[in-house]
Amino acid sequence: MSIEIRDVNKHFGSFHALKNVNLDIDSGELLALLGPSGCGKTTLLRIIAGLETPDTGSILFSGEDTTDVHVRERNVGFVFQHYALFRHMTVFENVAFGLRVKPRGERPSEAQIRQKVTDLLKLVQLDWIADRYPAQLSGGQRQRIALARALAVEPKVLLLDEPFGALDAKVRKELRRWLRRLHDELHVTSIFVTHDQEEALEVADRVVLMNQGVIEQVGSPQQVWDHPASPFVYGFLGDVNLFHGRAHEGLLHLEGVAIQAPEHADAKNAQAFAYVRPHDLDVQRYQAGSGAEGIVARLDRAIVVGPIARLELIPVEAGQREGHDPLIEAQIPAQQFHDMGLQEGEILVVSPRKARVFLQQAA
Repeated sequence: MSIEIRDVNKHFGSFHALKNVNLDIDSGELLALLGPSGCGKTTLLRIIAGLETPDTGSILFSGEDTTDVHVRERNVGFVFQHYALFRHMTVFENVAFGLRVKPRGERPSEAQIRQKVTDLLKLVQLDWIADRYPAQLSGGQRQRIALARALAVEPKVLLLDEPFGALDAKVRKELRRWLRRLHDELHVTSIFVTHDQEEALEVADRVVLMNQGVIEQVGSPQQVWDHPASPFVYGFLGDVNLFHGRAHEGLLHLEGVAIQAPEHADAKNAQAFAYVRPHDLDVQRYQAGSGAEGIVARLDRAIVVGPIARLELIPVEAGQREGHDPLIEAQIPAQQFHDMGLQEGEILVVSPRKARVFLQQAA
């Protein structure tokens, strides 16, 4: 089922939660709504579900306007962060619940219910715990049962609200892979809300970046990572360093280094800023009088874990970074770190190999 969201606005009192949101979701797609707390992603999910009504705008399921259709009639499945399983029911009865409460004319026979629940429990690889109760399960098992229960009624749309948010990191990673494999098998149109960028980039076909009730960017995980459309997207996806300077005729001048910015060839001494990923910083030892371009900084702390060395550097001339974070983060291969024999307290020179430059918007 495809979904079209058209000109949706939603207020809660004076708070404008969604601002003229437009979005197309393809049939069979796994879409992530990604953004910080309060950006509007859960509100949008609830409007798609029918749990909230937009102030203005419309929701279309496969071309049919469902804006005023009751949640029970939309045929959507839900998976919430905290499972919402019935504690007094076994795993089997939890999964069967949606089938048993269907109107008599639509309700499958007992034999059909038993077969369907058994098949679903096999699908989520938990058929061996059908007789247990939720309290006897791990968090990851409970979430898989919650997903099986949502799928039991054969929803046209599956909605997941921070589905793995309550689980520890190792279980989250396992369930992410499992959800992706499950989706590839079932092809149910699925939308999941998350504030975890790694989760969204790893699992989704497309990612919708939201901020303050507005969609900032929509694209494949690779597109939004490689070509962030706005400063917000760049800053939200992954670790990043922010440098302030001035753009002039295709160059950004900042703190002892000039960065190529051909997209701003027309800029004349304009205030600008650059985002640089930690792995896009070149790190060398400082040699007085060498004339090497770059930002002179002291290695304050080095964290070497696995194949990567994370360096925290503080510019020698603190005034150079006045008004923004004094810390610069760089990443180099651990082998390079050991080969260079770097020590905390040493003076280094860092220079960006690659940067994304934005002009400062006039207030």
